[in-house]
Parts: sequence; C-alpha cells; structure tokens
Amino acid sequence: MTLPRPHRFDVYVAVAGLLGGLLLVGIGLGTRTPEDPVTLFDGPWPVLVPLTVMAGCELLRRAAPRTALLIGTPAICADVLTQGNLATVLMFTDIIYAAVVYGPLVSARRIQWITGLLTVAGTLVPYAAWRVPEALLIGVVIGVVAYGPAATGWIVRNHRDAAEAARLRAEQTALLAEMDRAQAVSSERSRMARELHDLVANHLSAIAIHSTAALSLDDPATSRDALSVIRENSVAGLAEMRRLIGILRDAGDDAAPAAAPTLDSLDALTGSARANGLDVHLDADPGTVPAPVELAAYRIVQESLTNALKHAAPGRVAVTLARRDGCLAVTVTSPFGDREGPRAPGSGAGLVGMRERVALLGGMFEAGPTRDPHSADGTIWAVRALLPLTEGDSA
Repeated sequence: MTLPRPHRFDVYVAVAGLLGGLLLVGIGLGTRTPEDPVTLFDGPWPVLVPLTVMAGCELLRRAAPRTALLIGTPAICADVLTQGNLATVLMFTDIIYAAVVYGPLVSARRIQWITGLLTVAGTLVPYAAWRVPEALLIGVVIGVVAYGPAATGWIVRNHRDAAEAARLRAEQTALLAEMDRAQAVSSERSRMARELHDLVANHLSAIAIHSTAALSLDDPATSRDALSVIRENSVAGLAEMRRLIGILRDAGDDAAPAAAPTLDSLDALTGSARANGLDVHLDADPGTVPAPVELAAYRIVQESLTNALKHAAPGRVAVTLARRDGCLAVTVTSPFGDREGPRAPGSGAGLVGMRERVALLGGMFEAGPTRDPHSADGTIWAVRALLPLTEGDSA
C-alpha cells in the first residue's frame, strides 16, 4: 500500500507547524505548567511526540483527511497529558477543518455531530461534577478546538458546493444558448430556402414559359413580347437573389436588407402574374393584420400564383383575403386541368412551405381539388388558409 502524495500547500503547513512548535519548545512556552494536575509528563521532550505526529498528519490533510483525523485525535489527547504546545492544538483544528472540507460528505456530517456532542458533554458533565462556574470553560475550550473548526469547514464546504453548482448551471446555460443559436441558424436557413423558392420560382417559371413560347412561335411580335417579359422577370429575380444573398452574408453594411413584403404589394404581385399570362382576379380586404400573419398570407398567395402559372389549366385564378371569426381567410382557386407534370398548384416544396407557415401561426391549411359548378369540368384546385389574428388586431 503506497501513501498518497501530499499536496504542496499541505507540506508548507506541516513544516510551518513543526517549526513553530519547536520554536515554542525552545523558548519554554507551553499551554500548562509542570504543577498543573493534568500534566503527567513534564519537561520539553514529551511535547515533541504529539507535535511531530500532528505535523505528519498535516501532510495528509487533503490527500487522506479521515486518516489524518484518526491519527491526530490520539495525538491531541496525548498532548493534554504533557505541558502542551499551542502549535499542536492549532494543527489539530486545521485537521478537523480539512476533514470536513475535503472528506466525504457522510464523514463531514458525522464530524459535525460528534464535535457538537463533545462540546455539550464537555460543558455539562464537568459542571455537574464540580458545581463551579469555571467548569464551563472546559466546554468552551472543546468548542473552540473541535466544534468551531468543524462548523467553519461545513460553511466553507457549502459555499464551495454552491459555487460548483453555479458553475455547472452556467455551463449548462451556455450549452443551451449554443443549442438555441444552432437551432436559430438552422431555422433561418430553412426560412431563407423558402424565400428563395417563393421569390425566385415565380420569375424562373415565367422565364421558362415565355422562352418556350418564343421558341415555338415564329412570330416576331410574339417573340419581342416574350423577350420583354423574360427580361423583366430576370431583372426582378436577380434583385431578389441579391437581397437574399446580402442577408445571408450579413457583412454589417449600413444599408439594411429590404423590408418584408406586405399585403399592400398584392396588387403589384397580381399585376406581374397577369403580365405573365394569368387571368387573376383579386378581392382583398384584410384590414390591419400582424406582421407575421401579413407575411404568411403574402407568401401563400405568391406561391399559389407561381404554381398556377406552372401547373394550372388556362382559366381564371381568384385570390380572396377577408376577415372571418378572428382569423384572416386566404383563398386561391385556379382551374384544375390535364397538364403534364404536377397537376396540383401548390404541390411539392411550395405546399410544404405554405403548410409550415400556417402551422407556425397555429392556423388551418388545406389544398386540393374540389367541385365547382361554375368551372368548365366541374373541378378546381383550391388553396385555403385560416391565419389567427391577435386579440387586439381581431377587434
């Protein structure tokens, strides 16, 4: 069995205690006189034994605190039978303190109780036996030597444990903050992906349709009109791409990104759709709505028009926005024909993006074919969303 290596500070304490005790022995200063009835071994030499043992216990105050206390207790009892040394008493108080601070929690609690009971017993028993007030001083000495260091060590241990718990909570808070930041970054990237799909897909779809028309028709006037629409949508798409890339880069320029679109821009949106060949009818009376609801409604209309341009059969596209029972009702209907590719306007990523926007606001969303007696074949494609308004905005 190898002895634990003592801590450097413990070595300093042991050496200082031993040298201090030797100095007190050299000048003949003890805690009791040779004539004291308690002193059984007078002279300077018996004092050195408990002094040396206690200095050795100090080497173990942090590496093996319980062992140091078990060895130091008989040493302090032996010191009582000699003329005594103040350095031995001080080192014993430090060993009790170290046993409470560095020892196991169970031992620290037991030391508290044991020293407290010894203090009470050392106060009551001598007074009951001798019936003199001076007997109470024995309990005071035991309290100062034993219970005082134990109580101090318990307080220090509690403060140390509280500081460690606070440090762990701070680390956990920092970890949670980092996780929240990562989730926020991921959410922002998803939002930017939806923005790219909503904003740019409309322009690219118009470019593809009109370029196909320009290539298929051998008509100079039609080709010029198609090229004009292609150029207009190309410029608009590039502008949107620059804005989104500027947001992603976040270079810290003084110029802020363009503001999010509002429902006031629906006229321009439907006008662009008409220029691309859609027969759009807009009926919007939303009033004042919260910004998140406004953005979600705009994106739903924009995505529905984009998909109608790509997938719907020729015919009228109706866009309606109105308040209904504390909600903003958004409805977009378009002809449902037999065209190649995805038949449903709002299918694929666009449908998922619209559904996610409505779900984040706690609303209701549905999209699919439905019967309409006014339609040529009796079937239309409808996108319907109910976006809840706040209490103040729904009034």
